[in-house]
Amino acid sequence: MRKFFDSRQLHHAPERELHNGGFTDYAEKPSRAQSILAAIASAEAPADRGEDPILAVHDAGYVAFLKTAAARWAEAGRPGDVVGYVWPVVGRRPLRLERIDALIGQYGFDAATPITPQTWESAYWSAQSALAATHAVLAGERAAFALCRPPGHHAGADYFGGYCHLNSAAIAAQAARDAGRRRVAILDIDYHHGNGTQDIFWTRGDVFYASLHADPATDYPFYWGHEDERGEGEGLGATLNLPLPQGTTLGAFRTAQARALRAISDFGAELLVVSFGADTYAGDPISAFRLETPDYAILAADIAAAGLPTVIVMEGGYAVDALGANVASLLGGF
Repeated sequence: MRKFFDSRQLHHAPERELHNGGFTDYAEKPSRAQSILAAIASAEAPADRGEDPILAVHDAGYVAFLKTAAARWAEAGRPGDVVGYVWPVVGRRPLRLERIDALIGQYGFDAATPITPQTWESAYWSAQSALAATHAVLAGERAAFALCRPPGHHAGADYFGGYCHLNSAAIAAQAARDAGRRRVAILDIDYHHGNGTQDIFWTRGDVFYASLHADPATDYPFYWGHEDERGEGEGLGATLNLPLPQGTTLGAFRTAQARALRAISDFGAELLVVSFGADTYAGDPISAFRLETPDYAILAADIAAAGLPTVIVMEGGYAVDALGANVASLLGGF
């Protein structure tokens, strides 16, 4: 299996995040990717396919904000990383906002996702890694892996959050559509619901989104991922949310994944994007499922048995010491 990663993805390194009411060390640290690289031995550098595939998914004003946020923060005399502190309570109406403080609230939804001077560069190359894996599969590879760091599935078309800035899985799916694949499916098996991916394809019937995740009644991101969210308009029925309780082990997770794979088969997908988060691991410090390292190989074999050309995109996973082994188990099982 071909694997893709660019060393510039390590440059994004915020110091702190706001978590459960207090500032803590940033969990989505560069050592996550380093742990994975050590376990998978090697990865190819992706080609630079430019911004057009990113702009096919993300709002141009939002992309411009990501590029300039850190510089504008510094120009305003603010020390440290860019962190928001005010957000609209209900909805977001278009406003001509100029102050960086307001723009952070306009384009972000939490205080756990700081922006640094290197964030755009790292997120850009994370997206390029996903595109490289997608094009490898489009060219005939059975499967390919994109070590996307920072991750992406919480990022919407015009917002960041949940450690995510550009939605690599959505960019991959859109690239496959633009290459002529009529129907594409995304299987999200991260501990947290991929609210950004769901939002991006919410009204579309050509991309199916299925997510297994912790019940948002108890877990982040809370406001998305409930079972009754099924899409809207042409996208009605093209979203499948399968929330699971804290403490979920392999048996229940595998059963839910089988349900998602059946729905993807019924949809008639021609290509599959897997948003893989290893924060479902029993030892993950910010999550509460109970999967073990060998379980990922079993889940991967079930996905492979679906027989679809598959792009695997890395999302979460914060037990750094075990992260490489968990990813290697999934890739080996596939």
